[in-house]
Amino acid sequence: MNKNLFTYKKSGVNIDAADKFVSFISNISSKKRGNKKNNNIGGFGSVSDLPKNIKNPKIVACTDGVGTKIEVANLLNKYDTIGIDLVAMSVNDLIVQGAKPLFFLDYISINKIDLKKMKSIIRGIVKGCDISQCSLVGGETAEMPDTYEKGKFDIAGFAIGITDEKKILNKNKIKKGDLILAVPSSGLHSNGFSLIRHLLKTKKINIKKNLFLKRELIKPTKIYVKEILNLVKKNLLNGCANITGGGLADNISRVIPKNLCAEIDLNKIRPHKIFNWLKKNKISDKEMLKTFNCGVGFCLIVNPKNIKKVNKFFMKEYKPYIIGKISRNKNNVILNGKVHWI
Repeated sequence: MNKNLFTYKKSGVNIDAADKFVSFISNISSKKRGNKKNNNIGGFGSVSDLPKNIKNPKIVACTDGVGTKIEVANLLNKYDTIGIDLVAMSVNDLIVQGAKPLFFLDYISINKIDLKKMKSIIRGIVKGCDISQCSLVGGETAEMPDTYEKGKFDIAGFAIGITDEKKILNKNKIKKGDLILAVPSSGLHSNGFSLIRHLLKTKKINIKKNLFLKRELIKPTKIYVKEILNLVKKNLLNGCANITGGGLADNISRVIPKNLCAEIDLNKIRPHKIFNWLKKNKISDKEMLKTFNCGVGFCLIVNPKNIKKVNKFFMKEYKPYIIGKISRNKNNVILNGKVHWI
């Protein structure tokens, strides 16, 4: 072969490696879900069945990424959990509408294909899909040597769900007197990592040598699909909110009707240790509440008479607890009191 010939591989793109990766994804996804019908990975598009037991089906779609939590994964050389994060960030939005996740697609863009790293990411995505009871049906891998620095990459996820038109959770179901319940987060989830990384860099903190931070910063986002869909099935929810970037106030305001108000008692919030650690590092209360979930990963809006029934669907670690109520007020959200940082 003429060494002077231009090839795609010489430019930094290895199609052979990409083909091997696609083959790996196809094998692992079909084995995990045991669904040969959905095995379209490697084709131009995925063909999937819609459930036949829904009278008035409505499709719900969401997309998201994991932000700069990727840089923590790179630093710790640990990639098997950010795939779970990726799925969680989309499916936790889907269920706010009362939708059941059907399938998931991913997009991975990277400087140079590293099969070991990418297989680890995909294992996490497949695990996240398994927890969410949906299928990984396709995606895209882009090797972009001039766009990303050596070792750098980004991931994005796309989730499609379905619900019956009569089961859609909308603002109209929320009433004055409803209670707001906090469902605990598993930790930081996938928000606020640019601020965290700035703090670590400024204070010269090596997370590789700090077991607490090493564990907390890479801990995957809790997926709430099973619990929320059970509540929807039993008609126990009037509304809910996924608490992500923007914090408690910004996210819960998105589901509150204009004539009503979410009154939240900050005194009742139970922050995890990682948030107490962040607070001790000179981050204001306002910034904490605006940037992080502070221990509240998801909010439920329910009729007071349904609280005991709601609690039955959650494990002890994620038992919901009351943090507020729905009232009439010109303000969409009112935060009262103060979080008790330990």
